[in-house]
Amino acid sequence: MAIEVRIPTILRTYTGGAKEVEGTGSTLGELIDDLEARHAGLQARLIDSGQLRRFVNVYLNDEDVRFLSGLQTPVKDGDTVTVLPAVAGG
Repeated sequence: MAIEVRIPTILRTYTGGAKEVEGTGSTLGELIDDLEARHAGLQARLIDSGQLRRFVNVYLNDEDVRFLSGLQTPVKDGDTVTVLPAVAGG
């Protein structure tokens, strides 16, 4: 079993159009490193200067990782990570 990562439409060009991909790692940061190895270019859209990008929201099993431990948040097989770009409007 692996960690399921849900990819928003805007980032699916990096996953060959797949809306869900799988990855491995013991922390969110390791998971993103693994995703980068499988889907080059994705990491740069999620991380800037060693932190999650300001306008990208990442949820682990429906909990915002910014309120957990960010990139150090532990992940395990069977978890679901959802990537959502922040939306603004008016």
